[in-house]
Amino acid sequence: MPAKIATPDGYLPQKPETLAAYLSGIEAVRRILGGTPEKWTIAEVGDGNLNLVFIVKGPEGGVAVKQALPYVRLVGESWPLPLSRAHFEHMALSEQARLTGNLVPKIHHYDEILALIVMELLEPHIIMRRGMIAGVEYPRFAEDISSFMARTLYFTSDLALTASAKKALIAAFAGNTALCKITEDLIFTDPYRVAELNRWTSPQLDGYAARWREDGDLKVAVSRLKLKFLSSAEAMLHGDLHTGSIMLTTEDTRVIDPEFAFMGPMGFDVGAIMANFLINFFAQDGHEAQPGARESYRAWVLATLEQIMTSFRTKFLQLWRENATGDAYPASLFQGAEGEARLEVERHAYMDRLWADTVGFAAAKMIRRVLGLAHNIDLEWIADPDRRASCEARVLTLARDMMVNSGRYPTIASVTEAARAMRRDMKSY
Repeated sequence: MPAKIATPDGYLPQKPETLAAYLSGIEAVRRILGGTPEKWTIAEVGDGNLNLVFIVKGPEGGVAVKQALPYVRLVGESWPLPLSRAHFEHMALSEQARLTGNLVPKIHHYDEILALIVMELLEPHIIMRRGMIAGVEYPRFAEDISSFMARTLYFTSDLALTASAKKALIAAFAGNTALCKITEDLIFTDPYRVAELNRWTSPQLDGYAARWREDGDLKVAVSRLKLKFLSSAEAMLHGDLHTGSIMLTTEDTRVIDPEFAFMGPMGFDVGAIMANFLINFFAQDGHEAQPGARESYRAWVLATLEQIMTSFRTKFLQLWRENATGDAYPASLFQGAEGEARLEVERHAYMDRLWADTVGFAAAKMIRRVLGLAHNIDLEWIADPDRRASCEARVLTLARDMMVNSGRYPTIASVTEAARAMRRDMKSY
């Protein structure tokens, strides 16, 4: 068993009965909650894989409290995990707030010793993944998430930063190695080998799992993606940008939980959004009461995905044209109309390379959510294992082709058309 993580003096996992006393000593939080601690209600609501999460309400308002544990909550103390992830989450939230404003929750207090963040209580927001399972449409989401990705990725890249500023940002996030290791193993390695924590719908998908472990083309393709993840410090990533890390209403979007933040390849974040929309698209067959009952929602999912990807590209390019302040592609090399025209061609070539990465990373995310440790409730909540396996088999089959034959997917329209065809033509696992 790995050694337990050493915790600093004063660290103590919070409980409702201890948290009230702690929060009462923070003036800013007392003002938000109002009243006295005896009038506050505290509930532990964390349903994620890693941390404690509390909702605290008082006579005047409420806050959310997130505290890191010295292990992976999903697994237990047999999987130690550093508390420093709270430090990286706080740093990422602060940077994201600077770049995107109200697209992330406001931080009220941060405690380094307790690895604890007190932040804005998002109500009546819900986790997006739950809303999409229920078939809720979010008309603002494409606009908001494309802005979030474009601004966080562009302004932390060499296109906007000086070399010294970029290297400082790399250094600031370099210590988040434990959470990067989770990604490296659970996304890029474990689904393609025998691994103790792997799981899938069995026996229905046993054959898929076995074939994935023997698929040389697939293993080479995912290894190339892993190498890019390990070596390409292109921009500050959220690192876990899926529909479970977004809270929203039909009118407001907030991105949460950036504890996996690090400097990595931009396509990893963009691909995570794509993967989760494709998973939800295929999962709708398992949630509809009658065949075809959710046809209009499936259409919304893919149309929104197309809008996200198109808007992201447009916004990123516009930021580059208007904010070319980085040391990459120096303006002195592209003077005059001819120079600008040549640079514009290169900008689009850059975005094409980013798109190719996005397709591959999306595929890797899709596969890990079916064959790896941590699954999506989009699929997990399908009660009938045969129906669930049929949805999952479509996810796996499309993902493999996206990863191995990425050249077949030059545009988002080619991806969404392939998803429609996969659902139409592949009837069962």
